[in-house]
Amino acid sequence: MAQPVPSRRTLLKAGAAALPLMAAGSVLSAPAFAADTASAAALRLPLESDAHTRTFMAWPALSSIWPGRLSGVRRDIANVAYAISRFEPVVILARPELAADARYACGSGAVHGIEVIEIANDDLWIRDFGPTFVVGPGAIAGVDTNFNGWGKTGTTYYQPFANDAAATATLLGQYGVNRIQAPFVGEGGSLETDGQGTLLATVSSLVNDNRNPGRTQAQVEEALKSSLGIDKVIWVPGLAGADITDCHIDCLARFSAPGQVILDKPGPRADPKWVAVYEETKRILQGATDAQGRPLAITELPGPDRTQIRGKGTEFLSSYTNYYTVNGAVLVPQFGDPFADGMAYTILQAKYPGRDIVQLDIDNIAYGGGGIHCSTQSQPAVPAAV
Repeated sequence: MAQPVPSRRTLLKAGAAALPLMAAGSVLSAPAFAADTASAAALRLPLESDAHTRTFMAWPALSSIWPGRLSGVRRDIANVAYAISRFEPVVILARPELAADARYACGSGAVHGIEVIEIANDDLWIRDFGPTFVVGPGAIAGVDTNFNGWGKTGTTYYQPFANDAAATATLLGQYGVNRIQAPFVGEGGSLETDGQGTLLATVSSLVNDNRNPGRTQAQVEEALKSSLGIDKVIWVPGLAGADITDCHIDCLARFSAPGQVILDKPGPRADPKWVAVYEETKRILQGATDAQGRPLAITELPGPDRTQIRGKGTEFLSSYTNYYTVNGAVLVPQFGDPFADGMAYTILQAKYPGRDIVQLDIDNIAYGGGGIHCSTQSQPAVPAAV
């Protein structure tokens, strides 16, 4: 999936800046609105560490995608969901025929609870196929980024994605949230923002004919700006064709705060091609400024020694940078390299003061080329109306 080295639901509140909401349960899917409407222009992509209302996840459905690992990856998803539910509510999408199994496996969760809702899906990567939320004073909408299976139809990376592609419209319809149809094809994992108008993105995953054929970088950039409330895009090259995502930014560079970037540094004995990606990304970020004109302060987050971790194989994602922030905590993988695991804990504790750092064994998820961030999608809290 990502870079290898590879109770009834509550309506979302919206105010005058949002398009009119539909009653929950009144439709099967939310109608789409153009991204260049005045309503869309009033909304922005928030910083992930801003307050959340809940986290969405998805229950893995197909043994053909997870041969020999389906039970293990479901166990990992249940464990991640439980850890998140200590800090905020969790909602898990599951196929109707699998919903009872998901409820049994996940239980009721911790203090904030886990809810399973019946929406057909194919895989667990809700970061990529789910809605990317944008917010404004008293308003929220979900951007549908037109998931196309990472553009991998006809390649060895192909996997079924029709249900995943339809899930955003269905989910937003059930919650009565406006859906903005993005004027580009992409995934949530290809979008990283500081919440103040700056977006980090890889050329390889967005300016790519398998998503946006025939479009220039400038055209893709304008589409991102118009639908996500972005003022400036900082592009890094990435690497096309080396993994299913074509090098998503959420395994490479993350904003811990405006003006502050956490950069994934490959660990000992990493594949040279990913070392080159890191070096070029660092060079560009060192010379970049954000939408407010500030230089970026870079903190490197070293990866583990791949000879010291439990996971094996080129598709196993040994990236701590694919961490996920929730209300009051940061969830990060623990791979079995004691030194690197400890360093990741220490660095993230320093970058996110006042939050618990929760390390989890997610090896089964990582075998699919993704991590905790890839497996989650946050619904941000709605800012107070002005």
